[in-house]
Amino acid sequence: METGALDSLASGTDPRRLNELLEELRALLANEQAIVQQCWNRGLPFADYIVDRWKKAKSLGFGKGSSIYDSALVLGDVKVGKHTWIGPFTVLDGSGGCLMIGNYCSISAGVQIYTHDTVEWAISGGKAAMARASVRIGSRCYIGPNVVISRGVTIGNRCVIGANSFVNNDLPAGSKAWGAPARVTN
Repeated sequence: METGALDSLASGTDPRRLNELLEELRALLANEQAIVQQCWNRGLPFADYIVDRWKKAKSLGFGKGSSIYDSALVLGDVKVGKHTWIGPFTVLDGSGGCLMIGNYCSISAGVQIYTHDTVEWAISGGKAAMARASVRIGSRCYIGPNVVISRGVTIGNRCVIGANSFVNNDLPAGSKAWGAPARVTN
């Protein structure tokens, strides 16, 4: 879309042009959907068809070769190393401290990583402060779908965390863990 067209849309003065632009957008979307379906046999949320995951990661200051889906939420101080994949519908919360993720990690769909919580604040009726603590995830880690990692956790290099786990304690390098709360199994 051209800038003049956006100005026109904002002022609401040209409904015919709005319809033309919507048709162009629908055609672009249909084309992108066909390409993605043919190449990878998948359907995506609307924005993921038009947002380049690698460019988004670069714009966030992530390391070379990293990617992040547009549906991911990134808050505060988040640092990601090289060649790390951040899946769709993830939450990377660096609002309570630094969130650091290493190189060659796979952060699966639906993962939520927090550097703060408001438990004490809520049960104290707002008298207690929000709890804050940085989170560090080493390199070459696999974090399964829908894992929740709480504030203050350090996960060593080469860890595997099973789907739907809740990680509220540190995990040593090379460990495999799952469950709620996650327990090391090797």
